[in-house]
Amino acid sequence: MKRRVVVTGMGLVSPVGNTVEESFTNLVAGKNGIDFITFYDVSDWKVKIAGEVKNLNFEYFLDKKEIKRSDRVTNLAMVAAHEAYQQAELEGVEINRKRFGTFIGSGIGGLTTIFEEVKTSVTRGQDRISPFFIPNSIINLIGAKVGIKYQAYGPNLAQVSACSAATNSMGEAFRYIRDGYLEIALAGGAEAPINEIGVGGFASLKALNFSNDPEVASVPFDSRRSGFVIAEGAGILILEEYEHAKRRNAPILAEMVGYGTTSDAFHMTSPDLSAKGIEECLRIALDDAKIKPEQIGYINAHGTSTILNDKLETLGIKKAFGDAAYQINISSTKSMTGHALGAAGAIETIAVIKALQTGLIPPTIHLDQPDPECDLNYTPHTFVKRDLEYAMNINIGFGGQNAAIIFKKVNKND
Repeated sequence: MKRRVVVTGMGLVSPVGNTVEESFTNLVAGKNGIDFITFYDVSDWKVKIAGEVKNLNFEYFLDKKEIKRSDRVTNLAMVAAHEAYQQAELEGVEINRKRFGTFIGSGIGGLTTIFEEVKTSVTRGQDRISPFFIPNSIINLIGAKVGIKYQAYGPNLAQVSACSAATNSMGEAFRYIRDGYLEIALAGGAEAPINEIGVGGFASLKALNFSNDPEVASVPFDSRRSGFVIAEGAGILILEEYEHAKRRNAPILAEMVGYGTTSDAFHMTSPDLSAKGIEECLRIALDDAKIKPEQIGYINAHGTSTILNDKLETLGIKKAFGDAAYQINISSTKSMTGHALGAAGAIETIAVIKALQTGLIPPTIHLDQPDPECDLNYTPHTFVKRDLEYAMNINIGFGGQNAAIIFKKVNKND
C-alpha cells in the first residue's frame, strides 16, 4: 500500500524575498523582483537585467569560512534548508537518520566557481587553481553539504534535468517516501547562474530577453514575449511520511499526492511542437494523484516568456485537461522572479503550497497584450482569492524534460 507524503517545512530564497513569507507576500502583491545586474559590470553586455537575490546576509546563517569555501549556489541552498528545517521543528528531534534523504537538484550547479577557476588557470596557471574548485562545481555536493549539516544518512540524489531539476528532485523524494524507502527528505533545488558566462551563454542561445527593461522583460503568455530573464534562488521542502509526521506532532502544510515526468525525445532546446510530452506528463501526474482534471484549481505554469514554451505549455494543458483547462487559475510567477533554471520548480512549488494554505493565487504581472494562442485564465495583473483543494506546479526544461507535481490542501484534522 502506498504511504501518504506531507510537507512539514519550507524554506525559500528568491528575487522577491529571503523567506517563504516575504516571498509569497510580494508575489501576491505583484512585486517585480527583476532589476539591473549588480554582480558584475554590465556596461558592455547585451543583457543587463536579472532576478538577483537581494539583501541576504549569509553570515546570519553560515560561518564566514564556510561561505568563502562554497559556491553561491550552495550557500543559497543552505539558507533555504535552514528555514525549512526550523519550520519542520526537527531541531533536537530524534529521528532515524538512516531513513532521512537529500534530493536537491540544480541545472548547472557551481557555475561561478567554474568560471572563476577557469579564468585563474588561464591567467595564473594550473598551480593556482583552488582545491575547492571540483567540490564546488559538482551538483550533488549542494545536497551533500546540506545533508552533512543535518545528518541525513539516506541517499543524496541530485536530479540534473535542466529547468525541471527541482521538480524532479521533489518528485523522486516523494516516491522514495511513499514507497517505504525513507521517512523524511530535504528536497528542492538551487541555482546561481548570474555571472558573465551564465548570462552570456543563454544570451548566445537567443533564449534571453534583450530589452533591458525590467517592466516588460518577463511577460509570460503575452504577445510581446521574446525570451526569459535569468534568475537565481533556492527552495527546499521537508517531505515526510504522514504517520511519522503525526507521531512527532509536526506542522503539516500540505500533502503531496501526484508526480509525473516525461521526455519529449525531440530536440536539445525546443519542446515538441505537438506538446505530447507535456500532455502525457500532466496526465501521469493526475493519474498518480487519482484525481480528475476539474479538481485542480490552480496551476503555477512554467511560463518562461519564450515564444515556444508559453504556446506549447498552453497546448499541453488544453490537451491534458480538456474543457476543465478554462476553469483553472493559472499564473507564471516568473513574471516577477525571472527564471531560476533548476531552482524554478522549488520556488514555484512553495508558491503553490502557500496558495493552497491561504486561498490567494499570485498573478501573472505585465500580461497586457495576451497572445491569442495563449487563451487560458492566466490570472493577469492582480491576485485572485479562491478556495483550493488541489494545485499543480509544472516545469519544462532543455532536452525535452517535463515534470509536474500535485499538492492537496490539508484540513484541520490532519
